Amino acid sequence: MSTSTENALAQAASSYLRSAAHQPIRWHEWGEAAFALASAENKPILLDIGAVWCHWCHVMDRESYENPAIAELVNEKYVAVKVDRDERPDVDSRYQAAVQALSGQGGWPLTVFLTPDGKPFYGGTYFPPDDHYGRPGFKRVLLAISEAFHTKQDEVKQSAEQLLSVISQTEAFAGRGRDLSPAVMQAAIGAIVRSAEKMFDAENGGFGSAPKFPHSSAVEVLLDRYARGGGGQEKLREIIDLTLTKMAHGGVYDQIAGGFHRYSVDAQWIVPHFEKMSYDNSELLKNYVHGYQALNEPFFAAVAKDIIRWMDAWLSDRECGGFYASQDADISLDDDGDHFTWTLAEAKEVLSGDELAAAALRYDINETGEMHHNHEKNVLYVRSSIEEIAHKLNKAPAEAAAALTRATQKMYEARKQRPIPYVDKTVYTNWNALCISAYLDAARALRLDDAKHFALRSLDRILAEAWSNQRGLAHVIAYSDPQAMKRHVPGMLDDYAYTTIACLDAYEATGALSYFEFGRRIADRMVEGFFDRVGGGFFDTAQGEQGLLGALSARRKPFQDSPTPAGNPAAAIALLRLHAYTNHASYREKAEATLEVFAGLAEQFGIFAGTYGTAAILYSTPHTQVVVIGEDERAQRLEAAALAPFALNKAALRLPHNEVVAQNLPPALAETVANLPAVKQPESVAVVCADFACRPPIADADELESTLRKLLAAR
Repeated sequence: MSTSTENALAQAASSYLRSAAHQPIRWHEWGEAAFALASAENKPILLDIGAVWCHWCHVMDRESYENPAIAELVNEKYVAVKVDRDERPDVDSRYQAAVQALSGQGGWPLTVFLTPDGKPFYGGTYFPPDDHYGRPGFKRVLLAISEAFHTKQDEVKQSAEQLLSVISQTEAFAGRGRDLSPAVMQAAIGAIVRSAEKMFDAENGGFGSAPKFPHSSAVEVLLDRYARGGGGQEKLREIIDLTLTKMAHGGVYDQIAGGFHRYSVDAQWIVPHFEKMSYDNSELLKNYVHGYQALNEPFFAAVAKDIIRWMDAWLSDRECGGFYASQDADISLDDDGDHFTWTLAEAKEVLSGDELAAAALRYDINETGEMHHNHEKNVLYVRSSIEEIAHKLNKAPAEAAAALTRATQKMYEARKQRPIPYVDKTVYTNWNALCISAYLDAARALRLDDAKHFALRSLDRILAEAWSNQRGLAHVIAYSDPQAMKRHVPGMLDDYAYTTIACLDAYEATGALSYFEFGRRIADRMVEGFFDRVGGGFFDTAQGEQGLLGALSARRKPFQDSPTPAGNPAAAIALLRLHAYTNHASYREKAEATLEVFAGLAEQFGIFAGTYGTAAILYSTPHTQVVVIGEDERAQRLEAAALAPFALNKAALRLPHNEVVAQNLPPALAETVANLPAVKQPESVAVVCADFACRPPIADADELESTLRKLLAAR
């Protein structure tokens, strides 16, 4: 064993990797050096993939990788490689596919055994140090795998080849799946709706049973279907309303600070896994903004603002712009969400009589709580309404609400004095783009100027720091540890697709054509580097990239949301939106070729194909654009009317009234809107365009909203 107090991960950039620098394992980062060493010493590779927010990764670190006896075994018989799945999702996705093929399940930590050239031949997730939980002990596994590698070479080689084939076939989709037509796309959308209806939990909201995850992309499809009217409206409203309400009232939502935890371990949304991810909160923010628009439910607008409150406070680089990656669940391995949960005694220390009574009723704080590791710990969730609290306390509702507000504020201040779970301040391009789009949506619908300004500053940072004309986009903009040497991780399909969409959202929010042009440039580079010109669709990593080690040689075309929006339908969305602004056939043709690859499978994936459903809506439903021209009060009313109806295929932008309107319009609109006589007059007007044809200008806000609702409902 090495006598060094640090291993090679001390030189890593990732917070997750650096946290293992003190371990007695001779860890290596993913790279050519580790593979060369394994080949030279004829040792299998032990690959550990995890994340800084992952509770069970920390458990396995402490139980096994910090255990001197296990470390000696690993160092003697393996070349050990550790990967941060947030930093290298391309590596993670391929080996996840292999382990899922072996065991039927994946997750983190992901523990995979590889041949020296990186082919997987065995793996699993968490292994206890000794036989436990019905799982084989890690020491036994390490010895058995090492022996098999050296004594059963043929079997190991056969298993490795089979698993590499599985990785290649998973989301590779050679050939076209099905010819496209609006009917085929509508069938795919209908399949998502039917899947949601079948899986809907009519008592607790959401889909399926425990553990329960939000399915944000599928909810977007349901919202669009509901907003257009037609059949099944009552059922759709029930699904959307109950799901969004129950999640926001559950313990999966942080009732004190705002923001959603990653998922709920129970069907009632009460006990969460306590880590908080930027991408969960960005996509749920969109759900609540759009839920407010489609259902006209003020509570959803309040939740959206509260998500932003938390993200502003905890996941935002207020100085430079940008969104941080995540907040951990725990302080140490000895607790389980202790920062977020409360005993009755802890609440009594902070609150006065009325405040305690109101909080205990509202959040169900009792002597016995919901946490198994400490039965006194309560997860805060909404148990009682303000009216119920007022009745039980014999107070007016306003008095009860005031007492609850004071209690919640005091509990938040007290909670901030506790040790705070680690915030990973890494700034990832793809997750930032999702957050930027969500903030811009919320800013426009809810008139939140501060959210708009921060989103634009964050996008400006991406375009300034992550983009280069020579190398394209980078996946990582900044690492959490300022002392870490920054590594260049090439941008992946998600980075390009999400950033293109964020640029188009920024154009619509500002009317600044520079954002449109930047988005177009990024999309063109995405097509150049990732598009499969033979089979259609997009690979997740750039073609011709050097250093495709191990399973990275397997080509993937991500289609299923997991849980972020899938790369291929996101790319199709970006291209379809560009086509609507340019009328360049190549954008629509490549989007169509992408959708064709998966059309034969889309109906089988149901709610897990939500992003594909959004792309299908954009493809099969003519785009609708509203251009408001003017800066006076009438223009403000027209813009509000343009934003009011929710539809995924609708875009609205506002431009100042001047003689160079055409210079702020993309090609398709410059050819139509800019040449209308009414646009050149001083009065503010709105122009509605659909499928490259524009209607006569409208000067009345009510008429505009009515026109839009009729137009969108008919499609």
